[in-house]
Amino acid sequence: MSDMTIDRDALGRLAKALTFICGADHPTTVALRTASENGAEKDIKAARALFLKLKPGDRKAALAMISD
Repeated sequence: MSDMTIDRDALGRLAKALTFICGADHPTTVALRTASENGAEKDIKAARALFLKLKPGDRKAALAMISD
């Protein structure tokens, strides 16, 4: 997974979904929004780590919201 590229647009959509699910001021939402805006590797790693710490139901709901 280290060679996988992260789509900044997908991070932005995920942040919008989490805004609805968890709220705009939730740390994971803020981290995803920051990673989407600047695309820095350290911000993407931090956002991913926070996303993985979410409750499984919240993760599933967010991913379902952004799937096409």
